[in-house]
Amino acid sequence: MLKNYFKIAWRNLLKNKTFSLINILGLALGMACSLLIMLWVQDEIKMDRFHENDARLFNVMENQHYSGTINTYASTPGILAENIVKDIPDIEKASQLLWETAPVFRVGDTFDNEKGRFVQGDFLNMFSFKLTEGDAATALKRPDGVVISKKLAEKYFKGTDPMGKTMRIDNKDDVIVTGVLDEIPSTSSMKFDFLMSFNRWKTYNTWAKEWGNNGPSCVVLLTKNASPEKVSAKIKDYIKTKNKDSNVELFLTNYGESYLYSKWDSGKQNGGRIEYVRMFIIVAIFILVIACINFMNLATARSVKRAKEVGLRKAVGAYRSSLVGQFMGESLLISFLALILAMAIVFLLIPSFNTLTEKQLSLDFTNPYLLFALLGLTAITGIIAGSYPALFMSSLNPVIVLKGALKFKPSAAYFRQGLVVFQFGLSILLILSMIVVYRQIQYIQTKNLGFNRENLLYLTDIEKSMEKKFPTFKQALENQSGIKAVSVSQANPLNYVSNTRGVSWPGKDTTQQLLFNVNPSGYDFVKTMGIKLLDGRDFSPAYGTDSTNYLVNEAAAKKMGYKDPVGKELTLWGKKGKIIGLMKDFHIGSLHVAIEPLIVNLQAKSPNFGAAIIRTETGQTKQAIASVEEVFKRINPGFPFKYQFADEEFGKQYKSENVVSRLSGYFAFLAIFISCLGLFGLAAFTAEQRTKEIGVRKVLGASVTNLVRMLSADFVKLVAISALIAFPIAWYFLKSWLEKYAYRIEMEWWYFVIAGFSALLIALFTVSFQAIKAALMNPVKSLKSE
Repeated sequence: MLKNYFKIAWRNLLKNKTFSLINILGLALGMACSLLIMLWVQDEIKMDRFHENDARLFNVMENQHYSGTINTYASTPGILAENIVKDIPDIEKASQLLWETAPVFRVGDTFDNEKGRFVQGDFLNMFSFKLTEGDAATALKRPDGVVISKKLAEKYFKGTDPMGKTMRIDNKDDVIVTGVLDEIPSTSSMKFDFLMSFNRWKTYNTWAKEWGNNGPSCVVLLTKNASPEKVSAKIKDYIKTKNKDSNVELFLTNYGESYLYSKWDSGKQNGGRIEYVRMFIIVAIFILVIACINFMNLATARSVKRAKEVGLRKAVGAYRSSLVGQFMGESLLISFLALILAMAIVFLLIPSFNTLTEKQLSLDFTNPYLLFALLGLTAITGIIAGSYPALFMSSLNPVIVLKGALKFKPSAAYFRQGLVVFQFGLSILLILSMIVVYRQIQYIQTKNLGFNRENLLYLTDIEKSMEKKFPTFKQALENQSGIKAVSVSQANPLNYVSNTRGVSWPGKDTTQQLLFNVNPSGYDFVKTMGIKLLDGRDFSPAYGTDSTNYLVNEAAAKKMGYKDPVGKELTLWGKKGKIIGLMKDFHIGSLHVAIEPLIVNLQAKSPNFGAAIIRTETGQTKQAIASVEEVFKRINPGFPFKYQFADEEFGKQYKSENVVSRLSGYFAFLAIFISCLGLFGLAAFTAEQRTKEIGVRKVLGASVTNLVRMLSADFVKLVAISALIAFPIAWYFLKSWLEKYAYRIEMEWWYFVIAGFSALLIALFTVSFQAIKAALMNPVKSLKSE
């Protein structure tokens, strides 16, 4: 019996090659899309989950309270880990983790900036980063030890054993190689090429020893039977026991969850990359469902051709269940063939997909979970796609069918039309998403930030290379052609991370705790950045008192209650001075958040950590970079010359949104393409059902244009209904997505017009092929057809 079913299924595929190809292609595209998304989602979910102690690894987070608002940070005091592990018995190990840093490594004549982290001694015992050489328990215990990657070992020691060898850091200190790292898994969000002792870093950064300062993050390993909720309750007021003026409450979040759940609002978790994971899962389901609907419509369109086969089988005693099994078997066969084609498509697309998403995805057929997923995808697709055709075909009355009087109930037509409405509704939803996401990204990338990011470059970590040489560096550059202005800043132009409560002014409400961003900067900061001064002046060497004077932005003046802040008193960290300039608000971080209050104080020499900011003359960037490199290498021999362009770095902040924008475009195109295949099937079915009607109309004088309009009108109505359903749903979800940005586009009416009109044109183009074909048919043949 099964062999017979297989033969019939295969013969039907070969007999109707065009429809079979469309069926398989539609399903294959939907399955390929779902496979790619499944691989991406799986990789996202696995991120940071490879650590053996995953269930016991936790980030220590801070909720900082400021007069009714709560700000959540992963930054903690630099001495938290070493103290909390002693004071809280449920914490077995703890380590401070410094942000990624890039000191200069030198061995002989080879030197370069290398990216890595400063961590504490138990780090390698807490995390599952393996060593190929050295002992994880002791490698980071000595303050002058360094653990390096295999890449650095080969780069600096060229095939020789690096263990015990000396490396010079920042041209002033020597460290000893105590371990070599194995390859870091691709599913680790934390990447590094070296690890060094955090205690070593802390000796050069004494501010990290104070309970009132925050910076490094802290990760703890709980004891095996410890409850995270109970430990969170125990450490809630821990900082307050060390600093009575603290407004900080501590709590724990699982380290493995932090990658996906990274956003916080008012002290509560509020999304993160998990939003993209959910969105792509929904998109995958949508496209797979669209592909299945396409199969249903095409199968139904061919039902007239197989009606007599069903009637004959029923007449000779076939049960409905066996007919259902036959048609479901055919559906599963097509689904299996579609899976093979889908895997071929995935193999072709996965390199480009990896480039776009910056992943290392692959189809690993040795993974039993992947094989199970592929079989599951085939079965689910086959069952969903074949269910309606199987039930419909098996329900046909054999007497009516064999008499040649097959007619379809209105309910069957409504169901098929409903499927098309659903298809195009999803397609219009994806088209609208593509438009809105693209427009928002364009808005972000072209928005006036309040400073000129064109022709602006910066050199980071200059305190290591220049120390007190910056005034000489600045003066030398200002004499070079192509250089318009030079300044120095504690932070790079796109990210001011230093904030403080240590701000006061006459009339301040002392009961309120307010937070201000602070950026120590040098002369010509406003000029170099291209910031607009609304009132007052910039720092100038002509004014000796500027060392205690300040610049503020509009948000800071508003927070202080100053309408005309220039000339008003301001005290920062105990230094009383005056506000000498009011800067127009400018963006110093992500457009997801509103512009925050900023105070700029003068630090004429190179700050403790910062960036040299250089503005080049328009059209002379290449010459200016050559000049900067020449001066840099002359003043700082032994340090590599590295720079970033502000506009390029700004674009990198929205890398995820750019990926989503491009993928949404591809998915929208794929959805509308598959939907058109389904519409093609329904148009073919309708034309086949109305063959005699078309013939009669032609005999009575109907023109081809009238017939095409008649056959297309119903489909136009279906697309219109799809749009009416999709528009409010799209408006609700896309408006919610846009609200995550403090600065965003408005939902314009023409977005909906373009989406609906595009779907309508594509649908008309698809239907017109069948409509024109039917309208041109010889009426003699049409009237003989029944």
